[in-house]
Amino acid sequence: MIEITSLTNETVKETVRLQQKKYREESGLFLIEGYKPVEESIFAGVKLVRIFVKNNNDIEKFSKSGAEVIKTTEPVLKKISTTDTPPAVVAVGVQKTINEHWVKDASRIILLEGIKDAGNLGTILRTAAAFGIDGVILYKNTVDIYNPKCVRSSVGNLWKNNILVIDELERLQKLINGFTKIGTLPKSDNSCYLNSFDFPAKSCVFMGSEADGLSGKLKSITDTSITIEMNSSVESLNLGISAGIIMYKMRLI
Repeated sequence: MIEITSLTNETVKETVRLQQKKYREESGLFLIEGYKPVEESIFAGVKLVRIFVKNNNDIEKFSKSGAEVIKTTEPVLKKISTTDTPPAVVAVGVQKTINEHWVKDASRIILLEGIKDAGNLGTILRTAAAFGIDGVILYKNTVDIYNPKCVRSSVGNLWKNNILVIDELERLQKLINGFTKIGTLPKSDNSCYLNSFDFPAKSCVFMGSEADGLSGKLKSITDTSITIEMNSSVESLNLGISAGIIMYKMRLI
């Protein structure tokens, strides 16, 4: 066991850098904050490099994880974490290798375009795991899944999803060829209410950001579109809520 109490320690500085996307991409590492996410990551087989703990009984608890366990203080945990109140445990994990092999055997896919809110993304990934969605495709400038807020809001479910990041439309079209491509749009003559829509056997639902919706390019390749029916006095729903409603019905495929 190692003990670190200095805020200027090099390991502490290196860990703090993981709050930045650039350094996460360069290192292939990311932060996991809190008991539940750290425990879930160990259970899921995520490789952990180091675990910072405040309490002595956590030293033995996490010693079998294969990671370097570091006894530290609350000021150090506050510095390396991104929360207002520092958790008692912060780990550094190795990012999963992302591949596209899962797509060919999938039936239920959610595609997210341009999602900027890390909390929303984490919530959607958590809900996708809960309702048996086969995978999530992140298209065009969607927030980094290893953003600490996304990792926290997924509550340990980040590594339970198949996830793919794609920027090229041509590659996307080839990949989801054979799926019914379903856009999510405000009600119009060309969209169907979700309540009366039956998802085909292989469905890929496109969802855009709350601010911008789906791009014209994605709209142009959809086969059909759906709308969540709601009271006319409400203009729109939070993206995480909308995705949850749609995925709840998709689970019936």
